[in-house]
Amino acid sequence: MSHEAHDIQEPETPHLDFEGTTPYEDYVKADVLTHLQHTLSDDPGEMVFLVTTQVMELWFTVIVHEWETAARALRSDDVPVAVDALKRSVRELEALNASWRPLGQLTPAQFNSYRAALGEGSGFQSAMYRRMEFLLGDKSASMLVPHRGAPRVHAELEKALHEPSLYDEVLRLMARRGHAIPQPVLSRDVSRRYEPSAEVEAAWTAVYSGDATDEVARLGEALTDVAELVWRWRNDHLVATRRAMGAKAGTGGSAGVAWLEKRAQKNVFPELWTARSHV
Repeated sequence: MSHEAHDIQEPETPHLDFEGTTPYEDYVKADVLTHLQHTLSDDPGEMVFLVTTQVMELWFTVIVHEWETAARALRSDDVPVAVDALKRSVRELEALNASWRPLGQLTPAQFNSYRAALGEGSGFQSAMYRRMEFLLGDKSASMLVPHRGAPRVHAELEKALHEPSLYDEVLRLMARRGHAIPQPVLSRDVSRRYEPSAEVEAAWTAVYSGDATDEVARLGEALTDVAELVWRWRNDHLVATRRAMGAKAGTGGSAGVAWLEKRAQKNVFPELWTARSHV
């Protein structure tokens, strides 16, 4: 046997004996996560519906964190940190959108086998998804109403309602850097839905007609990546719902497909899209 062979050592055995729970469990809380699934029907397909919905909620939480990080960075004029957070959220949005795959081919019969278990439950009641929408500038005080029975959640949503959206912070940064953002846009009531502005469109047109390496131009492209994936999320939601239940009314009293169709027609950060026609 060669000398080199004597120097080869077997891999060390990992540490297996812990006094309490494992460090992995202490950090990830896997035991909590994997015992949050309580199905309400006997249909085996309900489990994947429930788990997929819970996974979506976790992705909503991460994306809200990224967009709030970006908004804080923009308030401090730190565009690189904001762009990094937005780029991370793009990868997270891709993972979120992939969550539709386990549900995207449900037939009406398959969905109906456990739909009654949802009662009046509906995705539009998701508080974390609502925080995502508020950060995108789609504000509505009426969307706080379903959460009046949960004081902590209601307080978090009310705070988000009255804070500038991610796009508000972008436009304020642009104004500080000399772009022609009109004062009514800068001083608007941020608790209301953002409405497109011809002047903001002109400002983005000027950005995209200039230096492509400028920080604001790169910020605009990161925002456009986000907007595109939000649009894809809405369309994937629409298609999955149309496939599973057709034009029937949604759970929770929503208009179902009709409501989702209206949502899918709306652009996020609208002037970033319309400005492209003028460059």
